[in-house]
Amino acid sequence: MAVEDTETKAATSGLTIVNTGCCHDCGGRCVLKAHVREGRVVRLESDTGDAPQIRACARGRAYRQRLYSPERLRQPLRRVGARGEGRFEPVTWDAALDEVAANMKRIKAAHGNRAILFLPGAGNQGMLHGPTAPGILLTLFGGYTRYWGIPSYEGAMFASMATYGTIRTGHSRDDLLNSRLILMWGWNPANTIWDPETSLWLARAKEQGSRIVVIDPRFTDSAATFGHQWIPIRPGTDAAMLLAMAYVIISEKICDQAFIEMHTLGFDAFRDHVLGKDDGQPKTPQWAEAITKVPAQTIAELARAYATQKPAALVAGWGPARTAVGEQYSRCAAVLCAITGNIGMPGGYAGGFMRAYSSRETGHLLKKDPAQRVDKAKGIPSANPVENGALPRSDSLYKLSGGTNATSARIHQSKIWDAILRGRAGGYPADLKMAYIVASNCLNQYPNSPKGAQALKSLEFVVVHEQFLTATARHADIVLPVNTFMERTDIAPPWLGSPYYIYLNKAVDSLADTKSDLEICRELAPRLGLSADYFQQSDDQILRTFTQRRADIPDYDAMRRDGVLKIRLPEPIVAFKEQIADPDKYPFATLSGKIEIDCGHIAEMNNPRIPSVPKYLSHPEHYDAPLAQRYPLQLLTAHSKIRTHSTLERVPWLQELESQGAWIHPLDAAARGIRDGEAIEIFNDRGRIRTTARVTERIMPGVVNVCQGAWYTPDADGVDVGGCANTLTLDEPSPGGAFPMNSALVEVVSAAQTALEKK
Repeated sequence: MAVEDTETKAATSGLTIVNTGCCHDCGGRCVLKAHVREGRVVRLESDTGDAPQIRACARGRAYRQRLYSPERLRQPLRRVGARGEGRFEPVTWDAALDEVAANMKRIKAAHGNRAILFLPGAGNQGMLHGPTAPGILLTLFGGYTRYWGIPSYEGAMFASMATYGTIRTGHSRDDLLNSRLILMWGWNPANTIWDPETSLWLARAKEQGSRIVVIDPRFTDSAATFGHQWIPIRPGTDAAMLLAMAYVIISEKICDQAFIEMHTLGFDAFRDHVLGKDDGQPKTPQWAEAITKVPAQTIAELARAYATQKPAALVAGWGPARTAVGEQYSRCAAVLCAITGNIGMPGGYAGGFMRAYSSRETGHLLKKDPAQRVDKAKGIPSANPVENGALPRSDSLYKLSGGTNATSARIHQSKIWDAILRGRAGGYPADLKMAYIVASNCLNQYPNSPKGAQALKSLEFVVVHEQFLTATARHADIVLPVNTFMERTDIAPPWLGSPYYIYLNKAVDSLADTKSDLEICRELAPRLGLSADYFQQSDDQILRTFTQRRADIPDYDAMRRDGVLKIRLPEPIVAFKEQIADPDKYPFATLSGKIEIDCGHIAEMNNPRIPSVPKYLSHPEHYDAPLAQRYPLQLLTAHSKIRTHSTLERVPWLQELESQGAWIHPLDAAARGIRDGEAIEIFNDRGRIRTTARVTERIMPGVVNVCQGAWYTPDADGVDVGGCANTLTLDEPSPGGAFPMNSALVEVVSAAQTALEKK
């Protein structure tokens, strides 16, 4: 049926079709058309317009069940039991906001603004709603302490900045059709999306004859759907395989020497390391086989194919960079792209952070000085009074702009719980007394959830903006119920690389007694004695102001009417095309103006755990560490196809697709007397979870996978019966800031066996 016929039928049946979209952090942000009858969404469909169609996955299509979930918070709550116990009483908005304002003023007066910890999250990815307004409010209030580092990509971002000086290193997905060979390394877009249409372009590339190889400890849905070959690899050893591939390419003289000499800096030092001249250990495929469990012949064959079957795209996903030394994997991948000359050409790929068009902003469309550097002596300027002028961290790439903020006034996100518990005595910049949490189920999503619960219980005051009584909200003193993106207006920019914007028209009125984050701040501001033009403007006025700064949004009203703006580009986006074509006119944004295989900025840190030339490094929770004698299995915490991090948990339609459990190989299960579907417990020194065994050959031996995002639900004995992966993860960042979510050693036992032992 044509779109016009559908809309005509809707009009005659009492339906209104509202053009809106989904803007959670799943890797997409897609078009939704809400069919509304009598003020209620009765159906959701996705993009029916012209190509490229920005079509929603099962998560977006199931959103109606989340919108009308009986578990939605519908009124402000005040804690009446012990923090974390989950006992609350309903209060009015006036009472709740009065209490929040009173505690903010009290803590500021007694301890200063540094004591106020702001924990924004990715629960909403629009331009207007979510953490934006609370961040402005807290800034006007005198400032706050916040974190640095993002679990998804911090290791990849560090590597991207160190190697290329920028995070815009990706190609648009249509360029995959130009690739003869595609290496999907730790990349599972069938579940994590990585921009709408990614799966479609991969399918088209496969149909036209492009060879696709998947390197991953799991036989993922992407491997099953797109891959010609699956190469299972031991978690955390990816850098070793990449170095071994470099050994083959260098020793067999199939690297692109002309590209190396023209566009890179530091190849000689990398070559010496790969050949073993600096440490006596050549990084041969045989050396890597013992580490990675990938056969040496497989490594050598893949190296030759990647170097000679150009153009080839090595898409280095972020999962392997979420390890204890994750930036080394991302750096090795980028260097392999460079020495083969697969950068700046259609069908190639540069790795790194992989932003192409834009993500949360279109800053590359705004004029700025690319040579602007931070003056360490003067500190880093900031709008946040607490941070303004703070010196940069010694372990940061502070001379480069565009990556993570380098200020020493921030705390790495994985260390937030430790910072709350230890404060200045532990070397942190503040003694934290209060947490203001927005769009974040941080207790669930930060590493080491048991320590997180202890930390939240130690604070004087916690306020949470939420839609459900999550593990984090259960630890609040005041919970403020927030509406969903179906109940307010916003704009969703693209996630990583596709050129489009989605206008989220309000589809239905908010549930009674729920408000947007912006509305909450509008009412909280006068209670704090604040008056700002921002909070006096309507949502539409603010969105218009946002879009006026963007050269690629010519007609705001048309975008609002259509619900989407698809930007037509004359050709696929190819990162560094200009730099490769004319290096004198378009230098790389690094300090040297070249691709830095040997990074001088890293060398200044003088830290052997962050070598200036990428290396393979072990760590205390690696497979070869002494701790592996006690906890012999490596934990992976992959993304689930039925959740966006912890959002969309407990949606019945999605739970029918997949239930929470732990993938374990038949050999590991048999050695422990575990059967498929049996209740098991997974544990280490940090915590213990109870979940269900999924015995499968889709995961390699020695590895167990628990998808992240399930809600942390400890029982009376402290066993997490919700199956939250972060009950087990390490809260110690890598030297370059990567999060170690995939670097935890565990053991698995039958829950029945544990019960017998307790008796």
